[in-house]
Amino acid sequence: MIQRAQFKIIQNDLKNKMVFLVGPRQVGKTCLSKEIMKSFEKVQYLNYDYYEDKEIIEKHEWPKDLDLIIFDEIHKMKNWKNFLKGVFDTSKMNILVTGSARLEVFRHAGDSLAGRYFLHHLLPFSLKELINESFTLDDLLEKGGFPEPLLSSNFTAKRWKKQYIDTAIRQDALDFKNILDFKSLINVFEILRRRVGSGISYSNIAKDIGISSNTVKSYVEVLENLFIIFLVRPYSKKISRSILKEPKVYFYDISLVEEGDVKGAKLENLVALSLYKSSLARNDSEGEDFSLHYLRTKDKKEVDFLVANNQKIDYLAEVKTSDRNFSKPLLSFSSQLNVQGFQLVKGLRQPKELDLVKVIDLEEFLKNLMW
Repeated sequence: MIQRAQFKIIQNDLKNKMVFLVGPRQVGKTCLSKEIMKSFEKVQYLNYDYYEDKEIIEKHEWPKDLDLIIFDEIHKMKNWKNFLKGVFDTSKMNILVTGSARLEVFRHAGDSLAGRYFLHHLLPFSLKELINESFTLDDLLEKGGFPEPLLSSNFTAKRWKKQYIDTAIRQDALDFKNILDFKSLINVFEILRRRVGSGISYSNIAKDIGISSNTVKSYVEVLENLFIIFLVRPYSKKISRSILKEPKVYFYDISLVEEGDVKGAKLENLVALSLYKSSLARNDSEGEDFSLHYLRTKDKKEVDFLVANNQKIDYLAEVKTSDRNFSKPLLSFSSQLNVQGFQLVKGLRQPKELDLVKVIDLEEFLKNLMW
């Protein structure tokens, strides 16, 4: 088994508070939970989706001398936050709570659990986690970083992707929100697959499909809340200004990306996911405030990514499939902002440097991320 980067941190966090483990469907939350179980003597795993487990949970009929209890999909229980608060406040057990993106959304409603939990995001495998395995950059680009397709044959991976789309959208989306026009949701999803790395215009998508801009925005939010897509917004110290500008869309499952007319969309998605995952992991484990953005001026001069900590720029990154020449926008922004810029080139053999910009091999950069 490939050990997850958060494994030991979650073990330590459990000694102090509850741990919420959230992430996409089938990303490996249950597998990681069961590995953590091995560190305890008396444990019980309860899934609220199972009828027998549901009864045990609702009647509080688990053994009272447990060292660790795991509640999976508990967010589907009415008043689940108050339930967890009561269990945490009245027992000495270690408590691990896992679930889909709904758990991530609903935890923001109310503060009954404030100060009682640590949050950890589990996302698809990164090159950093696979550094001691036999997987390559091209494996991730082809299959994505979800455990089952990555570890399976190509044939099985294709079947998994079809089933994943069907379950994640048809089942989870309908369960998450009352969607009257399911066909339009699928159309929005398919359009986004072909616009990875591009700014999302809700009005343009609405015109293409024949629905309102607000409906498109609502569907995008559903896909985002279900950990199917994530959005990268332009950098601005004034948050209100940033939200008004077009976000760029990326997928957690890289294999869902359609290259279309934009060559290198999968490669850019892989870098976006790696930077986003690294930022979330540092926030979860170190209490930092990292965020991922992009830069674009009114004359459309753009740099793919900007990583910030507490809104202060940490570094810039530009993704290239093969271009070894220095990116003019990257050179300009790095000089103007006085920050380090990285030009990430796939398959680069000879790195080079000019002022604050380094042209380096993309794969080596990803392998050296902190997470």
